[in-house]
Amino acid sequence: MEIKLKCIECGRIYEEEKKRVFCDCGGLLQLEFNPIFDIEKIRKKDKSLWRYRDLIPLKRDENIVSLKEGFTPLIGKKIDGFEIFLKLDFIFPTGSFKDRGATVLISKIKELGINRIVEDSSGNAGAAISAYSTITDIDCDIFVPDNASPNKIKQIEFYGANVHKISGSRENVFDEAKKFSKNFYYASHFINPYFFHGTKTVIFEIYEDFNCSLPETIILPVGSGSSILGIYIGLSDLKRSNLIEKFPKLIGVQSENCAPIYSAFVKKEYDIPKIEKKYTIAEGVSIQNPLRGKEILKAIYETNGDVITVSDEEILLSQKELAKSGIFVEPTSAVSFAGVKKYINSLKEDERIVAILTGSGLKSL
Repeated sequence: MEIKLKCIECGRIYEEEKKRVFCDCGGLLQLEFNPIFDIEKIRKKDKSLWRYRDLIPLKRDENIVSLKEGFTPLIGKKIDGFEIFLKLDFIFPTGSFKDRGATVLISKIKELGINRIVEDSSGNAGAAISAYSTITDIDCDIFVPDNASPNKIKQIEFYGANVHKISGSRENVFDEAKKFSKNFYYASHFINPYFFHGTKTVIFEIYEDFNCSLPETIILPVGSGSSILGIYIGLSDLKRSNLIEKFPKLIGVQSENCAPIYSAFVKKEYDIPKIEKKYTIAEGVSIQNPLRGKEILKAIYETNGDVITVSDEEILLSQKELAKSGIFVEPTSAVSFAGVKKYINSLKEDERIVAILTGSGLKSL
């Protein structure tokens, strides 16, 4: 299994090594890793995301750190006479889809022999990284905004992580974590490329859910990009394996109070503009300057996708509507359903939609 790191800015290639998270030029890294999806081999394995072991960049099985996560339910729901599908991707040990990335990233960290890590998060990624770190006795420092959900902070602390509360913007939290990580390993859910090779497994599950095919459209919340970038990587794996010919449309949904991806998309640009950030109840997508913004936009452009914005009022109404169907999600997760309700008016005949629900409502109480 050949795995290398490549800078998305200058193109420099690196071997895997303990401390390497950024390029020497300061650019972000992606993995040079080209696995093949063997459906017949996969079908013989247990139903967890680790059934896709051959598509995960880990060299030795003994380093797997897992809580048997994955294979979240896909259910149908009627909206205005149309049936859509909801991927309940919050049914995980820590209550969010971030466990997909955490199980892979922490497994790789164990393989690299690293014993202390740093992460910054508005809550869910911090909980996931903390949980999987504690399983394998890796010391963990989590930087969070001081106005993050108190319950999310408590969850992180219960797992035994050292929590650092930072005042100011979400970007301030990132800056402080990055400084702190000079002495340790930066296990960021939006910087570290191994994380995306965990989140990509959701598209493999959807492929199997649809009997080895894919829906025409996937709708999901977009903030720092850990979900949409993982899905795009997974789609590339499926296409390389000659299992699909075209990608489904990827439609990102943002809060209208913090929509940098939307602002670039409507101008058909790749550069993320400076925007005025306002308060939104969807804290998980409240990212003013997504560092992988160009990659997010590339995923949307290359799949003929779209970006939708929704108001806090629409998010709350969607959260309540889902609850009446027995599905309790946090506001950030309800963003995708609010996006579906806006998109439904342009739905084409026979167009199948999957909306990804990303976080449990118990986190927002």
